[in-house]
Amino acid sequence: MKSSEYLEGIQKQFAYYKSLGEKTIDQIPAEKLFWQYNNESNSIAIMVKHLWGNMKSRWTDFLTTDGEKEWRQRDAEFDNDIKSKEDLLTKWNDGWQCLFEALESIDQNNFNQPIYIRNIEHSITEAINRQLAHYAYHVGQIVFLGKMITGKQWQSLSIPKGKSVAYNQKRFATPKHKAHYTDKLMKDDTN
Repeated sequence: MKSSEYLEGIQKQFAYYKSLGEKTIDQIPAEKLFWQYNNESNSIAIMVKHLWGNMKSRWTDFLTTDGEKEWRQRDAEFDNDIKSKEDLLTKWNDGWQCLFEALESIDQNNFNQPIYIRNIEHSITEAINRQLAHYAYHVGQIVFLGKMITGKQWQSLSIPKGKSVAYNQKRFATPKHKAHYTDKLMKDDTN
């Protein structure tokens, strides 16, 4: 696989997880974004704040500085102090923008450059895969909380229960072809 193919695919995967988070946040009443199951649990707002802090630290000047920035205040990311849905969305979009701009800066000339996170050397693919897994983990938590909060009003972000057979029939009705698995998911509300 060429580095350009890897980067194109990884950008689609990050965009997919961003979309899952946004589709969840859209379903949640604003006041419920701050709900915590208990004092040891994170609200959706806390997870967004943590993702934002992580993204800003990892992706700001990521080719030239350690991914754990001195200015990052990780512990404060877990304070439930975002004041509004608008503030939450500002942090959400700021973090993702930082990530996508960093990914756009990678090319054939710097693809093999080592980068560091907490003084541990990573290849670019190792660092990207590490962050993809981390963000998917937290977006999954956001989706789970969204389902808990909305209950029966939840609109599925995947193949709805009872629709798997129809979904597979639709997909297998097309010839085999090369595509990224998120292409249909991002365009097709029926999955």
